[in-house]
Amino acid sequence: MSPSALPPLPVIETQPLPIDAAAVLPADAAAAYAVLLAPDADWGGAIAQAWPGAPAELAALIDAYGAPAAGKTTTIPLVGGPVARLILAAPAGEDGNAARSAAAAAARAAGKASILLLQAPEPYAAAVVEGVVLAGPTVHLGPQTREPDDTRRALGRLILLGAPDPGQVRLGTECARAAQTARALANTPSNVKNPPWLANQARAIGRAAGLRVTVWDEKALARDGFGGILAVGSGSVHEARLVMLEHRPGAATEPPIVLVGKGITFDTGGLNVKPAAGMLMMKTDMSGSAIVLGVMAGLKALGVRRRVIGLLPLAENAMGAASYRPGDVVTHYGGTTAEIGNTDAEGRIVLADALAYAAAELDPAALVDIATLTGHARIALASAMAPSYGTDDALHTRIRDAFAAAGEPLWPMPLVEDYRSSLESDVADLSHIGPIGGQGAGSILAALFLREFTGGRPWVHLDIAGTGRSESDTGFLAKGATGYGTRGLLRWLVEE
Repeated sequence: MSPSALPPLPVIETQPLPIDAAAVLPADAAAAYAVLLAPDADWGGAIAQAWPGAPAELAALIDAYGAPAAGKTTTIPLVGGPVARLILAAPAGEDGNAARSAAAAAARAAGKASILLLQAPEPYAAAVVEGVVLAGPTVHLGPQTREPDDTRRALGRLILLGAPDPGQVRLGTECARAAQTARALANTPSNVKNPPWLANQARAIGRAAGLRVTVWDEKALARDGFGGILAVGSGSVHEARLVMLEHRPGAATEPPIVLVGKGITFDTGGLNVKPAAGMLMMKTDMSGSAIVLGVMAGLKALGVRRRVIGLLPLAENAMGAASYRPGDVVTHYGGTTAEIGNTDAEGRIVLADALAYAAAELDPAALVDIATLTGHARIALASAMAPSYGTDDALHTRIRDAFAAAGEPLWPMPLVEDYRSSLESDVADLSHIGPIGGQGAGSILAALFLREFTGGRPWVHLDIAGTGRSESDTGFLAKGATGYGTRGLLRWLVEE
């Protein structure tokens, strides 16, 4: 069966985990698993708070099974108790990130429990909700060849013990839901996911979230001069697209914040073809656009008052008779030309069109792009944090602070002006990757190239090539696409 003949999938719907609150352990929770978090290892105090009147022998059980080390869990079966199992989770620190990871570890230990009762440290309700949800099964769309492992099925219900702040619970729920949307789209196989399919998902998700949605097809892209998006998509049988989503609360008229997400639905490398190992996970090369879509879909629910616009430049970087070539000169939106040095550096080509459009037509107060862009980002920082670049220090700092609170740290990188000369070309306004053969600083050169299309607007660039994918369940990240940046961007926009 050809890809075009595959049965269409329903539009993705990521349902939030049902979440309630209870002052203490409910009396009707005999089948539930209860989780206690104690950053200071005060298990007696945690038990007294969540379980008044707990049997005295519980302390002996904890001694027998062993209290968990920092960052670990201990599961204690309770025969005839108010819950089926008690899970002790020891955060490796006293902050939201430690609580998030501990909640994720506890959720994994609980497996497919129908109800999870979780006693959360008061300031960290949002973090523990995120940890529980994000530790759930990796979300996939598309044909499934086997049943999911029973131990990796999602929880049925989460009850937070104590008196969690409803605003924090809502923040955690919506941030986790947005990240799950991004993960589900990025994990979808590329024989299903192509630019028209992803544009249809964006249209449906956007409209359901109260967004205004505009889609450019190839005819409209050609009419309006989006030469970069068209060049990258020229080798594919699937037409390129550009999607714009707008969140305009009330009568907001101020200049918008514009988010741009790279949307390469599969990246072969083009004529500069990738090696086999480098191509395997390229279904996730549209993570930036999935993240922006997830963020945009959460704005109304979180009451974001700023006007926000999301741009998703979508193309498949395939090989074909019409593929763009090394040495070609591409004319971007607005007329800037770029000499193509390597067709496997396609992300910056589609981002440049979207950034140029935003700078020229949308009068942005701030421009932020996010992309799985360069291997150099992964080499420099691996998978624990992402490099970020900015032309406005105050904007850059606010974004980094929000990402730190979300457990998605950014490391500020320099826009080294001495390297700008590497982008000079004899035949175009710019060389899109610098000298053939390379000279290092690949992530910096990509950022310098993108800066040329921002029109001097306040701008931040996030390169998530190292953090956008996970090879295993790690902390609160599940194997596959991570959605790294979704929760950080949402937190920033809520506070902005």
